[in-house]
Amino acid sequence: MYKDGLIWAAKNAEGENFSILPKMANRHGLIAGATGTGKTISLKVLAESFSDAGVPVFLADVKGDLAGMIAPGVHSEDMQKRFVKFGLEEAGFRYQSYPATFWDIYGKKGIQLRTTITEMGPLLLSRILDLNDLQTDILTIVFKIADDQDLLLIDTKDLKSMLNYVDENKNAFQAEYGRITAASIGAIMRSLIALELAGGDVFFGEPALSIHDFMTVGAGGKGMINILDSETLINNGKLYSTFLLWMISELFETLPEVGDLPLPKMVFFFDEAHLLFNGASKTLLDKIEQVVKLVRSKGVGIYFVTQNPRDIPDGVLAQLGNKIQHGLRAYTPSEQKNIKAAADSFRANPEFNTIEAISSLGTGEAVISFLDEKGTPGMAQKVAILPPQSRMGSITDEERDMAIKSALLFGKYAVAHDPESAYEFLQRRGIEMEEAAAKAAEEAAAAKQAELEAKEAAKQAEKEAKEAAKQAEREEKEAQKAAEKAAREEQKEKEKRANAAKKAAKQVGSSVAGTVGREVGKTVGGTFGKFGKTLGGNLGASLGRGLLSTLFKG
Repeated sequence: MYKDGLIWAAKNAEGENFSILPKMANRHGLIAGATGTGKTISLKVLAESFSDAGVPVFLADVKGDLAGMIAPGVHSEDMQKRFVKFGLEEAGFRYQSYPATFWDIYGKKGIQLRTTITEMGPLLLSRILDLNDLQTDILTIVFKIADDQDLLLIDTKDLKSMLNYVDENKNAFQAEYGRITAASIGAIMRSLIALELAGGDVFFGEPALSIHDFMTVGAGGKGMINILDSETLINNGKLYSTFLLWMISELFETLPEVGDLPLPKMVFFFDEAHLLFNGASKTLLDKIEQVVKLVRSKGVGIYFVTQNPRDIPDGVLAQLGNKIQHGLRAYTPSEQKNIKAAADSFRANPEFNTIEAISSLGTGEAVISFLDEKGTPGMAQKVAILPPQSRMGSITDEERDMAIKSALLFGKYAVAHDPESAYEFLQRRGIEMEEAAAKAAEEAAAAKQAELEAKEAAKQAEKEAKEAAKQAEREEKEAQKAAEKAAREEQKEKEKRANAAKKAAKQVGSSVAGTVGREVGKTVGGTFGKFGKTLGGNLGASLGRGLLSTLFKG
């Protein structure tokens, strides 16, 4: 309850009120105690008080019983007793509802809450994926390559595309970024697929949450109470805790330095806080401790809600100035040590034994210690926690649906959209490379075909040339034969003509010679007588033939 400018939280048996100083609320706090001791009531009372003061609040609703804050509380016999016990009527206590915005990573019981792979970063993402140190280093390299190439990592399909791209081109990247093993890429891919199957893929996308949208006020100037439905989310402890760590980191990185303000800019309540630290690497624990130390200067208070203070690392626990310790039960020596450790974290009060007090606290009772004006922890006080002003328990589905759809931010985050990012870019580049490869293959095939055709043409031309040469040779031989034959025929014809001429000449010579010889013989015979006639005729004929033969020879 916000009263007299103070976050009134409890009252002791002597009637003394105990409040958190608003200007010390950013020094963080702890609400601890066994199951059923009243942690949720303490959380609600503080959240309502901060809202009354105009301070926005974020809280994780693990069991579903914080949603009733949107409705006024209901008077009962038990509440009447509390009215009397705390003097609530005189203090101005009244049942009232509070402005609330419901959020849900899975988008079922609240406005869809998203962030991007890039904003989550490799360190926190490695925690969700449960990667070892080597795999975390490889994932960091993948993020660096994406950043260097201006590739946006929005959702899980972007990261899967990037992992495949790096794996396919690891030899080209290793010179600049170091050794990248296919085994590590494969392990990251398998973990990412497991996250998708668990529903974690819906957490990554656009529109991504702007942390400033948590810092709004509702009707009457009350701080908006942002309720993250975590009934389903808590089953995935890695995702739940990593989301909370991401929010702290976002606050630290985006908010300006403001120092100590009269009122905090915002207060966060992280239920089941032990999940934040389970299995966290030393690097991650160091980051959490650093952020918790420094985020208070941004005007933000963080209140961890858990069963045992030992769930919180000492480095973080030392930063929690405002403490509400509900009852712890000690049935084993280990549990007794836990109670002693919890008691030792308080400034001792000589009026009672803190260990015994913590062991014997009833439901709704607590040992508290709040910071004073100087930031000094107050002495331990045994008190009863005030009742909440809003409804105890959950709400109906109809009430929740109405609250979700009437929220101012519903229109901004209700519809997801998928901008062009690494997946689309690499898909397009892959298609372009495939098309280029196909074109190159087609051109190579065409060139090869052209080469084959040229070879075939050359072979055919060579064959035709050989055939032509052979044909020419044959024709030449035929022509030569024909010429030779013609020459022989001509020669024969010449010889035939010559022989004919010789024969004719011979015949002519014989006739002429005979005639001449006879005439000569007649003359000689006439002279020399009959003997001489005969002899002269024969001699004349012989001489005539010889003479003509000489003349016509050749």
